[in-house]
Amino acid sequence: MTRLPEGKVAMVTGAGSGIGRASALAFAKNGAKVVVNDIVAEGAEETVEMIKAAGGEAILVKADVTQAIEVENLINKTVEIYGQLDYAHNNAGIDGEPAPLADCTIENWDRTIGINLRGVFLCMKYEIPQMVKQGNGAIVNTASIAGLIGTANMPAYNAAKHGVVGLTRTAALEYAATGIRINAVCPGATRTALLDSVMVVMPELLETLESSHPVGRIAEPEEIANTVVWLCSDEASFVTGHPMVVDGGYSVQ
Repeated sequence: MTRLPEGKVAMVTGAGSGIGRASALAFAKNGAKVVVNDIVAEGAEETVEMIKAAGGEAILVKADVTQAIEVENLINKTVEIYGQLDYAHNNAGIDGEPAPLADCTIENWDRTIGINLRGVFLCMKYEIPQMVKQGNGAIVNTASIAGLIGTANMPAYNAAKHGVVGLTRTAALEYAATGIRINAVCPGATRTALLDSVMVVMPELLETLESSHPVGRIAEPEEIANTVVWLCSDEASFVTGHPMVVDGGYSVQ
């Protein structure tokens, strides 16, 4: 199991459920103090309580990642309370509404790009200066296999996730010499509360998703979270600018 150095501080956006919650729990399990962020306070509070119940340390800072002033406050609050920011997992995102490009509404485009891409940009915009000041840090952005290949009927999501991969590579180049590593994780289909709710009305979806992944199943959130923590750890000290695929072989078919 990856073990992080003592006294590290991690911040996870979209940590009220799914991959974000699993990531927050994984950071705490590996010894980090965790700042749990989500726009929905209820889920984030549950994540904080889960960390505390397991003997970890965590606080909740609610923020909308599409709003610059709220993201700036999120980072400022993190530093105010813990004095540093060592790891950031910029994970907040939505799927958006499925439709072919010509049928994608402007509202869906703006909302999906706003959360999935603008949100990552704003988080890095305020995380990086703090890490530069410290002389070190590691950032992982949640992209997707949809950030590397085409995905029909998801134009906004696909564009946003490609954008996250591009931002990750650009920022990694810009700040490599400062001691900051910036990577992305690109999951395949992952079992989250959102996916479970869809499968209630579309039970055949699970079989379809499982058969589309060569390993014969979809990912558990913890598998993505473990990859995030590894990318932040010293074990990945020579890894930067990398969109790491965690998709059970889906994208190599």
